[in-house]
Amino acid sequence: MAWAGNQTLIAHFMLLGLFAPSPPPLLALAALALALLAALSGNALLLLLIGADARLRSPMYFFLGWLSLADLALVCTVAPRMAADLLRGGGAISFAGCGLQILFFLTLLGDECFLLACMAYDRYVAVCDPLRYAAVMSRRVCWLLVAASWLFGLADGLVQAVFTLRFPYCGSQEIDHFFCEVPAVLKLACADTSLYETMIYVCCVLMLLLPFAVISASYLRILGAVLRMRSAHGRQKAFATCSSHMVVVSLFYGAAMVTYMRPQAYHSARQDKVVSAFYTMVTPMLNPLIYSLRNKEVAGALRKLLGRCPCGGGRG
Repeated sequence: MAWAGNQTLIAHFMLLGLFAPSPPPLLALAALALALLAALSGNALLLLLIGADARLRSPMYFFLGWLSLADLALVCTVAPRMAADLLRGGGAISFAGCGLQILFFLTLLGDECFLLACMAYDRYVAVCDPLRYAAVMSRRVCWLLVAASWLFGLADGLVQAVFTLRFPYCGSQEIDHFFCEVPAVLKLACADTSLYETMIYVCCVLMLLLPFAVISASYLRILGAVLRMRSAHGRQKAFATCSSHMVVVSLFYGAAMVTYMRPQAYHSARQDKVVSAFYTMVTPMLNPLIYSLRNKEVAGALRKLLGRCPCGGGRG
């Protein structure tokens, strides 16, 4: 056990859970189980359809597949432990375990930020420059964009995890949260964190505002191009595709900005937990529904897959 002056440095944290200090109601546990099942099954099914159907091999579905993979990993990083801690009414997590959770969570969060920007750029090229679409969004370019998304996310996760754990934690062990999120952990630091909070703002500008600026610019150009279309069917198809993308962007970025772009003094534990539950569970659960319900190609791939299944009523 290490020491800091007259204070003992803590070796682990105690996560109080989503509903602290009240005991978790059975209805909340059931809702969490349903949300977890929906997020895992929906994203896994979308990955299966994209891999199995040749019609879903375009760049748009290539990025969507990676988004589903990131959603699966994000849910698995937070939700299983969250469910276990709900049952126990809180749970201990080691110092190293907390750092790893910060690393994985922020890596996946940053990756999703840039993947959504890649998807918006892909739609911009498809609508505004369709003749050059195949050349601009080549397979090589798509792989480079995905690799860059993961690298930026990993860099952000490493920086924030390392710097967060460098602070001395010698007061309370209790994190009033259901996972190790940086703003909640920093509240327990017994040192001045103001400089680090400034660095977090810089990271947020890079990881949130820059991709959001790319997304906004892309969809403004798309909107202008769609309004100039003569074909009503073309306008309807473009609006249907892009509106689902904008719903995902609004849900995801809105929640992330509320958590990571407010000063520490304006954070409240209850509000932070609700917002965090939104983008760690609700958004990964809704993404497959938003992208598939209004997408005829995905619905067609699902019907084709069910037709191959012996229980799907196909011809033997």
